[in-house]
Amino acid sequence: MSDAITFVGLDTHKQTISVVLAENDRAGEVRYVGKIANRPEAVARLVRRLAKQHAKLRFSYEAGPCGYGLCRQIVALGHDCVIAAPALIPRRPGDRVKTDRRDGAALAKNDRAGELVQVWVPEPADEAMRDLVRARQAAVETMGQQRQRLLSFLLRQGRIYEGKKHWTKAHRHWLAGLAFDAPAHRVVFQEAIEAIGEAEARRDRLTQQVEALLPGWRWHAVVLALQAMRGVALVTAATLVAEIGDFRRFAHPRQLMAYLGLVPSENSSGPRVRRGAITKAGNARVRRVLDEAAWSYRHGPRVGAALAARRAALPKRVRDIAWKAQLRLTARWRHLLAKGKKPPVAVTAIAREMVGFLWAIAIAATPADA
Repeated sequence: MSDAITFVGLDTHKQTISVVLAENDRAGEVRYVGKIANRPEAVARLVRRLAKQHAKLRFSYEAGPCGYGLCRQIVALGHDCVIAAPALIPRRPGDRVKTDRRDGAALAKNDRAGELVQVWVPEPADEAMRDLVRARQAAVETMGQQRQRLLSFLLRQGRIYEGKKHWTKAHRHWLAGLAFDAPAHRVVFQEAIEAIGEAEARRDRLTQQVEALLPGWRWHAVVLALQAMRGVALVTAATLVAEIGDFRRFAHPRQLMAYLGLVPSENSSGPRVRRGAITKAGNARVRRVLDEAAWSYRHGPRVGAALAARRAALPKRVRDIAWKAQLRLTARWRHLLAKGKKPPVAVTAIAREMVGFLWAIAIAATPADA
């Protein structure tokens, strides 16, 4: 057997996996092997069979709903495996034929050419914490939907709250005093109130579980350190670490900014330079929590009671970075508004600069044995 690498493209689906082999030479044969069941025992048989025929194997498949289990199994069997970012796989503009066989061949050939961009594969414990954080976010979204349905129902009935803000104690007291003549409306109103209560309870339960499980997580120290930043409390810090993972995989904060889709898009040609809105090419969950945190820098620099409590036990180096961030970002906010930038645009710019400070804090707080 030759020592050359054989590239194996796997087009994965819920029930099946289509397998395509590409020899190491760029002009080498690309051969369709067939389909196997998407089951661990079938994958193990395939890997053992191919390993007898080829000296070195390198597998690849697209990131998707099937998760990381296939990659972990292949790596445990002693072979390389790449999970490719689907949006970054090269595709021919004129190609109008899509089949499982062609998708597998494209993966194998692009991996052979070095054109696949690999996604980060988290450790099982990191993936579990990320799923918990995402479950909480889903509960928050459900709660918002239930609240909006109730407000829409009340608007249709001409019941408009005159206070400044919804879902305060005053607003809930106003809701408790509402009455409807039609029995059907009374049922709709009460069911909506109970649905909101259930959604809020689920959000609170999941928040408590995030707090309870964080101390046993290997990135607990990083989550605590990130909370030195203004606008970054426990849930925001846990979301950042769960979604980004090991900050050390980014050699420079600009790489992390690009990874999160916070850098400007560009369409330049020749002497013309044209930059547009941010690319939004990265993790939308991280951009959302960063935008929410960035609004806090519209106020002057200060350390309130809650922030002081979060900072109390943190190292001086972390506290110094966070204070430097406050001075820089609050001044940046004033400067952007003075230039005539709209607040949402300024918030995006602040969020992008926040990433640099968050990266520095995470690097400083990451345990050496993590």
